[in-house]
Amino acid sequence: MHETAAKNKSEASAVDYDKVVQSSSFKELMQQKKNFIIPMSIFFMVFYFTLPVMTAYTTVLNQPAIGAISWAWIFAFAQFVMTVSLCMIYTRKARKFDEIVDRITKEAGR
Repeated sequence: MHETAAKNKSEASAVDYDKVVQSSSFKELMQQKKNFIIPMSIFFMVFYFTLPVMTAYTTVLNQPAIGAISWAWIFAFAQFVMTVSLCMIYTRKARKFDEIVDRITKEAGR
């Protein structure tokens, strides 16, 4: 078992990381991640901070929506739905990122 670990360590140290970073697959991975993460992060932050800002500075969300339930409660519940949805979307997208990482790993092993 110790020999296998030593062999894997020596193989890992043989990878030319400068070459990996310059590869088109790695650049594609970084671009796709940037194109996904930045807009989703902006959306999340705007959606998340809209509730405290609107409740602090306006009375729009204090209006009744359904019976005694105000729009603030509906917006707050929507944040839970949004969080779960974003997690599911990211999980799906991460699978595609993993495929690119596998391709990069195979290219680096050559």
